[in-house]
Amino acid sequence: MDIFEKCLNYTTAREAIAGGYYPYFLALTENEGTEAVYKGHRLIMCGSNNYLGLTTHPQVRQAALDAIQRYGTSCTGSRFLNGTIELHEQLESEIAEWVGKEAALVFSTGMQTNLGTISALVSRDDVVILDKQDHASIVDGAKLSWGKTVRFRHNDMADLERVISAAGEAGKLVVVDGLYSMEGDIAPLPDIIPICKKHGARLMVDDAHATGVLGGGHGTGAHFNMTGDVDLIMSTFSKSFASLGGFIAGDDSVVHYIKHHARAMIFSASIPPANAAAALAALHVMKAEPERIQRVNDIAAHMRQEYKRLGFEIGKSESPIIPILIGDDMRTLAIWKALFDAGIFVNPVISPAVPEGHQLLRTSYMATHTDEQMSRVLETFAKVGKQVGLIS
Repeated sequence: MDIFEKCLNYTTAREAIAGGYYPYFLALTENEGTEAVYKGHRLIMCGSNNYLGLTTHPQVRQAALDAIQRYGTSCTGSRFLNGTIELHEQLESEIAEWVGKEAALVFSTGMQTNLGTISALVSRDDVVILDKQDHASIVDGAKLSWGKTVRFRHNDMADLERVISAAGEAGKLVVVDGLYSMEGDIAPLPDIIPICKKHGARLMVDDAHATGVLGGGHGTGAHFNMTGDVDLIMSTFSKSFASLGGFIAGDDSVVHYIKHHARAMIFSASIPPANAAAALAALHVMKAEPERIQRVNDIAAHMRQEYKRLGFEIGKSESPIIPILIGDDMRTLAIWKALFDAGIFVNPVISPAVPEGHQLLRTSYMATHTDEQMSRVLETFAKVGKQVGLIS
């Protein structure tokens, strides 16, 4: 059999392109903060993870430019060899302090952070325990390890207790998203942590979407005042930090071990100077302008309230990530297209990215969205929702 046969037989995406309802890989002419332009069509951006709106902040932009002038465009090597600069270590030190841990280690992407951390820690006789809605990078990190992977039903503590009990005396790492990226709900750490402690399991929280949003920007542990009970905190720079990269933070001895065993870091070029500088500048803005964190959460609360009032189903969202639940692939794409044509950019999420019956439009909000933009978004959703019979 020709290994390329599957490629020749894959026609789904091309059919969607030909039908005019393909929603992915849209090459934007402009993508500045709260608005985007696609082929001359201006849209309000409600599909970005730029929660604090810092990609357009002058301090963040200038930091990136200054870093290029000083260090050039790339470090051209692994952190192990020639790829570490003082800026990386400054970023690690300040990030560790921000999230309340002894040490942090910067990776080139958030994806690599989870791949490298989980596969470094979970050995052949260990068990890694995942929530069924954990991000793909967590799942893939578990696959790369030599240990056994088991999963529990989303935010179901009885099922977590069942799974963790079955692991017996094996070394155990529980990994959850702090803030879930599709439906905007939060991991119940006050319930998860006692179960982990009871069974001698370590807890890693992926705060990719929570840093800069929850707990005054410090993340999910801080949101529940339980940072000291979370063993490892992971996050990315590609969202609230307006850059690219990721980090893992925890006890110094654990981070030191990961630093010397995480293949995803050892065999990758280090984060470029401009990205490190931008992330560090974004952290400084978070500290200096806490009103941005308050603003994005105020907008989120308002939008959740208004979507509910209009009759939309938004699940259990508690954050600036607000899903509009639809439950059918083609209907989700059709509503996405109607909103897009009306000037609203959102993200359609269909199976298998979500289970059948849970197809949704993922909307997300920024501190820099204006009240006028939010009013227009709600008016457009109400109009389109009534036209397609999603609301009455």
